[in-house]
Amino acid sequence: MERKPNARTRRLTQLALLLALVLIMSYTPLGYLPVGPLVLSLLTIPVAVGAIVMGPASGAILGGAFGLTSFFNAVRGGGGMTSIFFTLNPLGTFLLCFGARLAMGWLCGLVYRAARRLWPQRRRLCCAIGGLAAPLLNTLLFMGLLVLLFYQTDYVQGLVAEMGAANPFVFVVGMVGIQGLVEALLGCLVGAAVTAPLLRVVER
Repeated sequence: MERKPNARTRRLTQLALLLALVLIMSYTPLGYLPVGPLVLSLLTIPVAVGAIVMGPASGAILGGAFGLTSFFNAVRGGGGMTSIFFTLNPLGTFLLCFGARLAMGWLCGLVYRAARRLWPQRRRLCCAIGGLAAPLLNTLLFMGLLVLLFYQTDYVQGLVAEMGAANPFVFVVGMVGIQGLVEALLGCLVGAAVTAPLLRVVER
Protein backbone atom coordinates (compact mmCIF):
# COMPACT_ATOMS: atom_id res chain seq x y z
CA MET A 1 0.00 0.00 0.00
CA GLU A 2 1.40 3.40 -0.99
CA ARG A 3 2.10 5.67 1.95
CA LYS A 4 0.86 9.24 1.84
CA PRO A 5 3.50 11.96 2.32
CA ASN A 6 3.50 13.40 5.82
CA ALA A 7 2.71 17.04 6.51
CA ARG A 8 6.38 18.09 6.75
CA THR A 9 7.28 16.50 3.41
CA ARG A 10 4.24 18.06 1.75
CA ARG A 11 5.10 21.46 3.18
CA LEU A 12 8.72 21.27 2.00
CA THR A 13 7.55 20.22 -1.45
CA GLN A 14 5.16 23.16 -1.66
CA LEU A 15 7.87 25.55 -0.52
CA ALA A 16 10.36 24.14 -3.03
CA LEU A 17 7.85 24.58 -5.87
CA LEU A 18 7.19 28.19 -4.92
CA LEU A 19 10.93 28.87 -4.57
CA ALA A 20 11.42 27.45 -8.05
CA LEU A 21 8.65 29.73 -9.32
CA VAL A 22 10.32 32.75 -7.72
CA LEU A 23 13.62 31.88 -9.41
CA ILE A 24 12.01 31.26 -12.80
CA MET A 25 10.10 34.53 -12.64
CA SER A 26 13.24 36.36 -11.50
CA TYR A 27 15.16 35.51 -14.65
CA THR A 28 12.36 35.82 -17.19
CA PRO A 29 10.20 38.81 -18.22
CA LEU A 30 7.47 37.41 -15.95
CA GLY A 31 9.21 38.64 -12.81
CA TYR A 32 10.50 42.15 -13.47
CA LEU A 33 8.91 44.60 -15.89
CA PRO A 34 10.84 47.90 -16.26
CA VAL A 35 8.65 50.97 -15.73
CA GLY A 36 10.73 54.14 -15.91
CA PRO A 37 13.40 54.23 -13.20
CA LEU A 38 11.58 51.57 -11.18
CA VAL A 39 10.78 47.95 -11.98
CA LEU A 40 7.25 46.53 -11.76
CA SER A 41 7.63 43.29 -9.82
CA LEU A 42 5.21 40.38 -9.99
CA LEU A 43 7.31 38.36 -7.55
CA THR A 44 5.12 39.42 -4.66
CA ILE A 45 2.51 36.98 -6.00
CA PRO A 46 4.29 33.67 -5.20
CA VAL A 47 5.48 35.21 -1.94
CA ALA A 48 1.89 36.01 -0.99
CA VAL A 49 0.73 32.53 -1.97
CA GLY A 50 3.36 30.93 0.26
CA ALA A 51 2.73 33.29 3.16
CA ILE A 52 -1.01 32.63 3.06
CA VAL A 53 -0.93 28.88 2.47
CA MET A 54 2.09 27.98 4.63
CA GLY A 55 2.47 30.84 7.09
CA PRO A 56 4.76 33.80 7.91
CA ALA A 57 8.00 31.76 8.10
CA SER A 58 7.53 30.42 4.58
CA GLY A 59 6.57 33.89 3.43
CA ALA A 60 9.83 35.21 4.87
CA ILE A 61 11.84 32.50 3.06
CA LEU A 62 10.15 33.27 -0.25
CA GLY A 63 10.47 37.00 0.32
CA GLY A 64 14.15 36.52 1.10
CA ALA A 65 14.61 34.60 -2.16
CA PHE A 66 12.86 37.44 -4.00
CA GLY A 67 15.15 39.93 -2.28
CA LEU A 68 18.30 38.02 -3.20
CA THR A 69 17.34 37.92 -6.86
CA SER A 70 16.66 41.65 -6.72
CA PHE A 71 20.08 42.25 -5.17
CA PHE A 72 21.83 40.06 -7.74
CA ASN A 73 20.11 42.07 -10.48
CA ALA A 74 21.45 45.23 -8.87
CA VAL A 75 24.97 43.79 -8.71
CA ARG A 76 25.03 42.75 -12.36
CA GLY A 77 23.60 46.05 -13.56
CA GLY A 78 20.11 44.88 -14.48
CA GLY A 79 18.23 46.32 -11.53
CA GLY A 80 17.48 49.82 -12.81
CA MET A 81 17.54 52.18 -9.85
CA THR A 82 19.00 49.59 -7.47
CA SER A 83 22.01 49.10 -9.76
CA ILE A 84 22.80 52.81 -9.33
CA PHE A 85 22.32 52.49 -5.58
CA PHE A 86 24.75 49.55 -5.51
CA THR A 87 27.52 51.77 -6.87
CA LEU A 88 26.80 54.27 -4.08
CA ASN A 89 26.23 51.97 -1.09
CA PRO A 90 26.41 48.17 -1.57
CA LEU A 91 25.38 47.34 2.02
CA GLY A 92 22.48 49.77 1.92
CA THR A 93 21.38 48.26 -1.39
CA PHE A 94 21.44 44.78 0.15
CA LEU A 95 19.24 45.97 3.02
CA LEU A 96 16.94 47.67 0.53
CA CYS A 97 16.58 44.65 -1.76
CA PHE A 98 16.78 41.75 0.70
CA GLY A 99 15.64 43.13 4.04
CA ALA A 100 12.50 44.81 2.71
CA ARG A 101 11.37 41.68 0.84
CA LEU A 102 12.09 39.27 3.69
CA ALA A 103 10.06 41.45 6.08
CA MET A 104 7.31 41.76 3.46
CA GLY A 105 6.86 37.99 3.19
CA TRP A 106 6.76 37.53 6.96
CA LEU A 107 4.34 40.40 7.56
CA CYS A 108 2.08 39.24 4.72
CA GLY A 109 1.57 35.94 6.54
CA LEU A 110 0.78 37.79 9.77
CA VAL A 111 -1.74 40.03 8.01
CA TYR A 112 -3.54 36.99 6.59
CA ARG A 113 -3.64 35.29 10.01
CA ALA A 114 -5.03 38.45 11.61
CA ALA A 115 -7.72 38.63 8.92
CA ARG A 116 -8.70 35.01 9.51
CA ARG A 117 -9.11 35.71 13.22
CA LEU A 118 -11.38 38.65 12.45
CA TRP A 119 -13.39 36.90 9.73
CA PRO A 120 -12.96 33.13 10.20
CA GLN A 121 -15.80 32.29 7.81
CA ARG A 122 -14.66 34.65 5.03
CA ARG A 123 -11.76 32.69 3.56
CA ARG A 124 -11.78 34.34 0.12
CA LEU A 125 -11.90 37.83 1.61
CA CYS A 126 -9.00 37.00 3.91
CA CYS A 127 -7.00 35.62 0.99
CA ALA A 128 -7.67 38.81 -0.97
CA ILE A 129 -6.45 40.86 2.00
CA GLY A 130 -3.33 38.73 2.30
CA GLY A 131 -2.69 39.00 -1.43
CA LEU A 132 -3.16 42.76 -1.30
CA ALA A 133 -0.83 43.05 1.70
CA ALA A 134 2.19 41.67 -0.19
CA PRO A 135 2.54 44.40 -2.86
CA LEU A 136 1.49 47.13 -0.44
CA LEU A 137 4.06 46.05 2.14
CA ASN A 138 6.67 45.59 -0.56
CA THR A 139 6.13 49.16 -1.75
CA LEU A 140 5.96 50.61 1.77
CA LEU A 141 9.09 48.86 3.04
CA PHE A 142 11.13 49.31 -0.15
CA MET A 143 10.32 52.99 -0.59
CA GLY A 144 10.65 53.62 3.15
CA LEU A 145 14.18 52.20 3.16
CA LEU A 146 14.97 54.00 -0.09
CA VAL A 147 14.09 57.33 1.50
CA LEU A 148 15.96 56.46 4.69
CA LEU A 149 19.14 55.27 2.98
CA PHE A 150 19.32 57.08 -0.35
CA TYR A 151 17.08 60.16 -0.35
CA GLN A 152 19.98 62.58 0.12
CA THR A 153 22.07 61.12 -2.71
CA ASP A 154 22.62 63.20 -5.83
CA TYR A 155 20.79 60.62 -7.95
CA VAL A 156 17.58 60.71 -5.91
CA GLN A 157 17.76 64.45 -5.46
CA GLY A 158 17.95 64.73 -9.24
CA LEU A 159 14.72 62.73 -9.49
CA VAL A 160 13.17 64.90 -6.78
CA ALA A 161 14.05 68.03 -8.76
CA GLU A 162 12.62 66.58 -11.99
CA MET A 163 9.35 65.70 -10.26
CA GLY A 164 9.17 68.92 -8.29
CA ALA A 165 8.52 66.88 -5.15
CA ALA A 166 8.23 69.10 -2.10
CA ASN A 167 9.03 66.34 0.41
CA PRO A 168 9.81 62.59 0.62
CA PHE A 169 6.13 61.65 0.81
CA VAL A 170 5.33 63.43 -2.46
CA PHE A 171 8.41 61.82 -4.00
CA VAL A 172 7.28 58.32 -2.96
CA VAL A 173 3.74 58.85 -4.26
CA GLY A 174 5.08 60.17 -7.53
CA MET A 175 7.51 57.29 -7.97
CA VAL A 176 5.03 54.55 -7.14
CA GLY A 177 2.11 55.92 -9.14
CA ILE A 178 0.29 53.50 -11.43
CA GLN A 179 2.88 50.81 -10.79
CA GLY A 180 1.78 50.47 -7.17
CA LEU A 181 -1.89 50.34 -8.15
CA VAL A 182 -1.27 47.60 -10.72
CA GLU A 183 0.78 45.49 -8.27
CA ALA A 184 -1.86 45.91 -5.56
CA LEU A 185 -4.71 44.99 -7.90
CA LEU A 186 -2.92 41.87 -9.16
CA GLY A 187 -2.04 40.80 -5.62
CA CYS A 188 -5.62 41.18 -4.46
CA LEU A 189 -7.06 39.29 -7.44
CA VAL A 190 -4.58 36.43 -7.20
CA GLY A 191 -5.07 36.22 -3.45
CA ALA A 192 -8.79 35.77 -3.88
CA ALA A 193 -8.73 33.58 -7.00
CA VAL A 194 -5.74 31.29 -6.38
CA THR A 195 -4.92 30.94 -2.70
CA ALA A 196 -8.46 30.26 -1.47
CA PRO A 197 -8.81 27.07 -3.60
CA LEU A 198 -5.25 26.08 -2.70
CA LEU A 199 -6.04 26.34 0.99
CA ARG A 200 -9.03 24.03 0.58
CA VAL A 201 -6.84 21.47 -1.17
CA VAL A 202 -4.09 21.70 1.43
CA GLU A 203 -6.48 21.43 4.36
CA ARG A 204 -7.89 18.20 2.93
